[in-house]
Amino acid sequence: MENFKFEKLRIWHTAMDFGELIFEASSRFHADEKFNLTSQIRRASDSIALNIAEGSTGQSHKEFRKFIGYSLRSLAEVVTCLHKARRRKYLSEAEFSNFYTQAYALMNSMGAFRATLKTKKPTDLGSANSGGK
Repeated sequence: MENFKFEKLRIWHTAMDFGELIFEASSRFHADEKFNLTSQIRRASDSIALNIAEGSTGQSHKEFRKFIGYSLRSLAEVVTCLHKARRRKYLSEAEFSNFYTQAYALMNSMGAFRATLKTKKPTDLGSANSGGK
């Protein structure tokens, strides 16, 4: 069931899946990181999808673009946390590389979607939200 606009967005679904993978991986971080890196990477990864959803409820494409920007910033924060986790040996090189590749693809998808909002008329918001699952 997809009743909300953001539920129709591929980038939202991808961000939701990415967030769950980050949550799972961060559960293996050292216990000392519970209130530091673990909490930070989880909040940042959740923020990606949350900002996409929040932005989709706005009244204008300009506002939606602003929230996609917030999502991109959160993604950059996650990538930085991934670097920290790799340096602290909480992630293997292979795990880091996999997450990095997913993050890069998500960044490109969000950037492309954001660019479509620049060219759409406010009445086209429904069609801007297509992108399928």
